[in-house]
Amino acid sequence: MAVESWVQVGLVSDLLHAYTAFGKGEMIPLEKTAPGNGSFVTEFILVGLTDLPDLQLPLFCLFLVMYVVTVLGNSGLITLLGLNSHLHTPMYFFLFNLSFIDLFYSSVFTPKMLTNFVSKKNIISYRGCMTQLYFFCFFAISECYVLTSMAYDRYVAICNPLLYNVVMSPKVCSSLMLGSYLMAFSGAVAHTGCMLRLTFCDANTINHYLCDILPLLQLSCTSTYVNELVVFIVVGTNIIVPSVTIFVSYGSILSSILRISSTEGRSKAFSTCSSHIIAVSLFFGSCAFMYLKPSSAGSMDEGKISSVFYTNVVPMMNPLIYSLRNKDVKLALRKVLKLQISAERAMAT
Repeated sequence: MAVESWVQVGLVSDLLHAYTAFGKGEMIPLEKTAPGNGSFVTEFILVGLTDLPDLQLPLFCLFLVMYVVTVLGNSGLITLLGLNSHLHTPMYFFLFNLSFIDLFYSSVFTPKMLTNFVSKKNIISYRGCMTQLYFFCFFAISECYVLTSMAYDRYVAICNPLLYNVVMSPKVCSSLMLGSYLMAFSGAVAHTGCMLRLTFCDANTINHYLCDILPLLQLSCTSTYVNELVVFIVVGTNIIVPSVTIFVSYGSILSSILRISSTEGRSKAFSTCSSHIIAVSLFFGSCAFMYLKPSSAGSMDEGKISSVFYTNVVPMMNPLIYSLRNKDVKLALRKVLKLQISAERAMAT
């Protein structure tokens, strides 16, 4: 019933628009309607992170450097994990997928974000906006569940080390990743599908640097009740369920670590988990602040600042956190660099 009434509202809005235009003697341009929905908007204008002129160039340089570090860091980690056979373990299998997600996740919106800093008006087409929204949701949800899988991997490694190879078999790891991508696909389809049903009449200025869910809902001239319900259910599920799973996993890990008698053993166990805890705290904390806070709390500008953490900072920090604090990765990097240097010397002679 809710969906039917929602569709009816959209149809009534279209009829009112046509009747008003007809009464004024105006022609109704068919091309103003985006294909496949009742929207009168064919393009959106992205406000960006800030509209202060003096900050545009410094922010462009800052985010360009962040994006270059993100691309080089994640692509380098993917290459490193792929080339070194001794890193073909469950933990690095998940890290490989995390780097893959972060690489493409940051590329969904950062180029458009950088354009906004150097152009007077940053325009994105209706279809481009919906496409950006879909992939933004897909990679964000994927990251939630990959981080959860990594927490489960650490739980098994520390709490059940003797059963680790049995529990974290290649089949189990592949199933966890498949489940992560399926959850991401279903969540992205739910958000994008509901957004495509909304009608955007005249307002087309998005107070954000990307096509995010909440800023788009503010522009709709039809009821967004169903969309808000979907946001509450899907986002709540994809933040709360992984967060609880991670919390329970690390509760068990902490209990096991405290039972270790040797100081060296406790230190090694804490070191193994600290990188993941930092990444999880940054990602889930900023996501929860953006999507689960009451609508009256804070402004959209605060939401944009929060978004920077899970859209730009986290993808950049992940390869640095997991490589600089990981002995196996640093050892593999040294070996690759030595081989590269040796090859160059051999070619020179």
